[in-house]
Amino acid sequence: MRKFNIRKVLDGLTAVSSAASASSAAQQQQAGNRETEIQETLQSEHFQLCKTVRHGFPYQPSALAFDPVQKILAIGTQTGALRLFGRPGVECYCQHDSGAAVIQLQFLINEGALVSALADDTLHLWNLRQKRPAILHSLKFNRERITFCHLPFQSKWLYVGTERGNIHIVNVESFTLSGYVIMWNKAIELSSKSHPGPIVHISDNPMDEGKLLIGFESGTVVLWDLKSKKADYRYTHDEAIHSVAWHHEGKQFICSHSDGTLTIWNVKSPTKPFQTITPHGKQLKDGKKPEPCKPILKVEYKTTRAGEPFIILSGGLSYDTVGRRPCLTVMHGKSTAVLEMDYSIVDFLTLCETPYPNDFQEPYAVVVLLEKDLVLIDLAQNGYPIFENPYSLTIHESPVTCCEYFADCPVDLIPALYSVGARQKRQGYSKKEWPISGGNWGLITQSYPEIIITGHADGSIKFWDASAITLQVLYKLKTAKVFEKSRNKDDKQNTDIVDEDPYAIQIISWCPESRMLCIAGVSAHVIIYRFSKQEVTTEVIPMLEVRLLYEINDVESPDGEQVPPLPTPGTGSNPQSIVPQSHPSTSSSSSDGLRDNVPCLKVKNSPLKQSPGYQIELVIQLVWVSGEPPQQITSLAVNSAYGLVVFGNCNGIAMVDYLQKTVLLNLGTIELYGSNDPYRREPRSPRKTRQPSGAGLSDINEGTMVPEDRCKSPTSDVKDNSFSRSRSSSVTSIDKETREAISALHFCETFTRKADTSLSPCLWVGTTLGTVLVIVLNLPPGGEQRLLQPVIVSPSGTILRLKGAILRMAFLDTTGSLIPPAHEPWREHNVPEDKDEKDKSKKRRPVSVSPSSSQEISENQYAVICSEKQAKVISLPSQNCIYKQNITETSFVLRGDIVSLSNSVCLACFCANGHIMTFSLPSLRPLLDVYYLPLTNMRIARTFCFTNNGQALYLVSPTEIQRLTYSQETCENLQEMLGELFTPVETPEAPNRGFFKGLFGGGAQSLDREELFGESASGKASRSLAQHIPGPGGIEGVKGAASGVVGELARARLALDERGQKLGELEEKTAAMLYSADSFSKHAHEMMLKYKDKKWYQF
Repeated sequence: MRKFNIRKVLDGLTAVSSAASASSAAQQQQAGNRETEIQETLQSEHFQLCKTVRHGFPYQPSALAFDPVQKILAIGTQTGALRLFGRPGVECYCQHDSGAAVIQLQFLINEGALVSALADDTLHLWNLRQKRPAILHSLKFNRERITFCHLPFQSKWLYVGTERGNIHIVNVESFTLSGYVIMWNKAIELSSKSHPGPIVHISDNPMDEGKLLIGFESGTVVLWDLKSKKADYRYTHDEAIHSVAWHHEGKQFICSHSDGTLTIWNVKSPTKPFQTITPHGKQLKDGKKPEPCKPILKVEYKTTRAGEPFIILSGGLSYDTVGRRPCLTVMHGKSTAVLEMDYSIVDFLTLCETPYPNDFQEPYAVVVLLEKDLVLIDLAQNGYPIFENPYSLTIHESPVTCCEYFADCPVDLIPALYSVGARQKRQGYSKKEWPISGGNWGLITQSYPEIIITGHADGSIKFWDASAITLQVLYKLKTAKVFEKSRNKDDKQNTDIVDEDPYAIQIISWCPESRMLCIAGVSAHVIIYRFSKQEVTTEVIPMLEVRLLYEINDVESPDGEQVPPLPTPGTGSNPQSIVPQSHPSTSSSSSDGLRDNVPCLKVKNSPLKQSPGYQIELVIQLVWVSGEPPQQITSLAVNSAYGLVVFGNCNGIAMVDYLQKTVLLNLGTIELYGSNDPYRREPRSPRKTRQPSGAGLSDINEGTMVPEDRCKSPTSDVKDNSFSRSRSSSVTSIDKETREAISALHFCETFTRKADTSLSPCLWVGTTLGTVLVIVLNLPPGGEQRLLQPVIVSPSGTILRLKGAILRMAFLDTTGSLIPPAHEPWREHNVPEDKDEKDKSKKRRPVSVSPSSSQEISENQYAVICSEKQAKVISLPSQNCIYKQNITETSFVLRGDIVSLSNSVCLACFCANGHIMTFSLPSLRPLLDVYYLPLTNMRIARTFCFTNNGQALYLVSPTEIQRLTYSQETCENLQEMLGELFTPVETPEAPNRGFFKGLFGGGAQSLDREELFGESASGKASRSLAQHIPGPGGIEGVKGAASGVVGELARARLALDERGQKLGELEEKTAAMLYSADSFSKHAHEMMLKYKDKKWYQF
């Protein structure tokens, strides 16, 4: 444990030294004027970076599969991701290294394995018997493109159809090709002059494994006899085929076509379809064919013992249904149900009671994978209700615009949010249990509550329970309901400053202890919310309008205007610029016709019913000033102990007393400096002297200025990857260099001046030019006096300057522990207080949960300040900079947070160059520096955040949150916390053939595929056709997987006992695997040969 001597290095008011931080740190440790000694416990070994879990809907899904025995669902995406879902709380994310789109997924049912087919013509075998699935084998096709795969139940031979119309056969144990190939020219009639097109379907006859049904895109279907290697029947149809499905008895199959028709064929009648159905076609009276419809992209044919079969299909709507939403059609007997979906259908699967294709299927649900949602339909209940989805797949319900993460919250918060959120739940769901129920939960080793808050483009805010690597929505707040919505475009006032999403959330400031919530929106609006468990009706919504505009002019400017005197520090605010209003503004334009004094949004003037949960305390809006729209808010802070909210933008800063509903401070940024402005700027007023006169005025107002000043919504895609240096998104190019935005705000109780001997409440302000200024707060006593006497605020000048915009500030006490801002404990405001409570509230003092709350006056504090380029630690009250660290020279910090970890404190930073770094406090020693991911888009910059206990997150795609940890302890415990996908389950018994079928034949015919496809019978495949690649889950992965195999012996024993085999050798070999992973594949091969009838695959 190292001790750091803190001594004076340089005065905070002088220019920043460019000396290397390492040498300055060495100087600081020399013996000298010792202020104090702080023992730092955090070392580099406490840090390790790894991804933990990914939440949300898989972005751009492309494939779907289900294991009916294990009850696990798999979804593949266009970016090569694989998401696996079991029971609620069991989820897993994997990634194909190539990033190619997943075109198909096939489970090895009840084997704990999955085959994925990718658009780059590779096949991969995934081992799901380990907590982090790994690829065991890969096969890369060189000469042909994969279009369709089929793996029969309990078979080790995978049929692979290609674009050329050929079928290759892969042994999934060894992942090698068989020499047996079905060539397209052998399958179709020799007289046919044209190529039949790519393979779109392969399946074996449910009653005869030796017959393979092959569907070609052009409309030809072939029943191929695998033993005789020739076609038994050929079925031709004029329309292109999209999918094919068998009746379980193997006597009929159904095809879906590009003209919206379904054709049902009898196997032994190839000349014409037994029946043709157009589910959505208009039947014409004179017996003509129905009008063509859109293609039926997929059909499934499922039988039931007790009633009519189900025919389920997607697509096939008539062409005149323009604007109609995508539909899933369920045909059952004479009834046809058309189920509308919110998004287009990617794929669907019918969940059935049996995994055997030759038994009555007994369908009970349909999983529908949509472009942006996953829907499960209950087939057993009337009206086909949907199941309530227990996964956190609604993060993107409206695009996420900002994100905050809070670990180690008060324990009563999650139950409180859950209780108010439970009332928001929809009704009418299926009463049955969620059918995807496989896997087992991991061990919960983290006991602290975690909450994620997401802000969205439609103005909604969602609170999520993120404890112990799960994610569950708790409560949703709609901030837009306080504003009038314009009914149509013509009705819209042209006062908005964004083209779309005027209610989008930009900044969230939340105090978990007091439950006070404050948000800043894209239309320069701020709303303060108070948490209550009681429903209230607010007759008049409390509202303030703030006129925050500040023009600057260089001293050398030739305008020759009279410069108004600067306000002197300590006088508070400029009273002329405050426009407190408790009702909507009536003045919409100034005398010269410019839009003036109007906010961007109109607050409702009717009573507002507010449900239990977050309820509006105050709405604050910035207004237009002389044709200039209000600039978007760049920083925000709320403090429940002081009853204050403060916000700033590139024009200045405003502070509001939300208890008294008054504006306390309204200053241009440079007014904060007083006479000490280092940038030689002077205020200009009024703005209109710079406007041209006459016709040009309206041109500037309506033409050139509007596109310049309108900023993009936070949801709009940013094609340019460069990150704007200014935090204000609508600053004109001329002003970019000179406008100074407020970038950080922090309420605290500290020493405000060098001579101070006692702490006083104040606000620290950081700007984009790297300046830190202080505003002193003089608060009246608590109780009734707090509501009657004014709060006095007085700017007290500059403390110090750093390179780059200020991002974060925090305070440490004399022992180096973090001092949280003062806060009030939460209490119910909508219930009248009794007399005792009133007396208590009079005496109530703000709570500051600092270990040094009883610290003596003489003890000092440390301010930690992080900017885009560097971090400094300042000793207070002396204001000496005692530590400095240049975080990055060539890049800039996007997010910096001062967080608690292992009973200590550190600074965590994420840089635009992709590095994640942590530094000890107060000495700013580098502890971790890992290249993680570069800034590829604005979404990552907008959503990345660190929190306590080594947790962090960001939005990895528009629909998914990626969580990561930088804590060594969490990395070590992660394996235990992750759920298990594979659980030993006995395969259901095969259907009974019955006495007469056994006597006279007619039951399911089995096939010795090994005899047909093995090397001895079919020879070796051409080496140039496909290349075998061992996966990372091969020899290296075996060491981790082998222990899992020993655990699976119970399952192996069940399966092998059915065949009357002995397990002695197997147990000996499995034990040996733990010691000799390298010989694992040889042992598995021997076992496979010995038990070739057992459906076993090689790890």
